[in-house]
Parts: sequence; C-alpha cells; structure tokens
Amino acid sequence: MAYDQSAMLKLLRPAMTRILTPLGRALVQRGIGPNAVTAIGTLGTVICALVFYPMGQLWWGSLTITIFVLFDLLDGVVARMGGGGGTTWGAFLDSTLDRLADAAIFSGLIIYFFVQRDLLMAAVALFCLVAGALVSYVKARAEGLGLTCDVGLAERPERLVVGLVAAGLSGLGVPYILPLGMWLLAAASAITVVQRVVHVHRQIGAR
Repeated sequence: MAYDQSAMLKLLRPAMTRILTPLGRALVQRGIGPNAVTAIGTLGTVICALVFYPMGQLWWGSLTITIFVLFDLLDGVVARMGGGGGTTWGAFLDSTLDRLADAAIFSGLIIYFFVQRDLLMAAVALFCLVAGALVSYVKARAEGLGLTCDVGLAERPERLVVGLVAAGLSGLGVPYILPLGMWLLAAASAITVVQRVVHVHRQIGAR
C-alpha cells in the first residue's frame, strides 16, 4: 500500500497504528480487506463533506470527515495484518480515492462559501482545490519519469489538518479562523507546487 511520507504522517503513524490495530484485527477476522476500507473511508468523506459543509454544519462535517480520513491509516493496518490487498492495485486505488476525497472536502467548502455569498472565499477555496491537485500531480508525474519529488511545505496530511481544523473551529464559533486557514492553505499549496517544480527542474538539469 502506498503511503504519503510527509513529516507529519511519519510522526503520527506509529501512534495511530497502535490505536487502530484492534479495529484492524477485527476487520481482518471478518474478511474485510484494505481496499474495502479505503473505499468506505472515501465514500464517508465524500458524503459528509457534500452534506454537512453546504448546510453550514462545519463542526460536525469536520469531525465526521476526520473519522473517515483515519481510514487512510486503517487500510494499511488491515493490509499488514493479512486482510488482503497491499498490492499495486491497492496503491493505485488508495492514491486515486485520496484525490476524490480531497476534491469533495474543498468542493463542500466552496458550496458553503457560495451559500454564504462570500465569493472571494469561494475563489480561495477553489484555488486550494486546484493547487492541492497540482501538488499531487507534480509528484506523481515526476515519479513516473523516474525522478524524486518528496519535497514541499504542504503535503496532503498538512493540507487536510489545516482545512479541517479551520472549518471545525469556525463551526464552533471561532471568528476569522476559516478565512485565515484558507488563505494560509492557498499560500502553502502554491509554494509547494513551486518547490516541487524547481526540485524536478534541478534533477533534470543535473542529467
């Protein structure tokens, strides 16, 4: 199974793996494989993002999305414990569904801003969606060419944390936190795209 190797994920994975191991063992005993876990997590994320956020339920949306995002770690636990998967197909499915989940989260926020008639923040959230997709695409394209691209300020875990925390705290009534989070995320994502493009260009220039 392919994993995002950002610094944040490297730090959190051991602790989360210990917490999720009993649940992973129970799923394996019931014949549920990692690919099914990945699909369930993505489906839950998509539904929660596109239902709660447009309704203005930012706290409940962020909370439930966070629960389903943890399935991204649970599928690895299930794979290691013998639940099947852990294959090239599993890695491909995991990466593809991650993009779908990310798109749903930011699409939900875009719709929320439109409902609030905040067109500026809707545009910022749209930029975050596009820039986030570019961050992932640049890395995938570089690795497809035999290059490395493990650099950048804001990889997927960092982007999810900033987006979900900002939305969740906004839902609890913290003022200005969601616009601040979106602007911060937009800037960090843009910087990451530039960092990765420059990194790839330097590798090619060295050949």
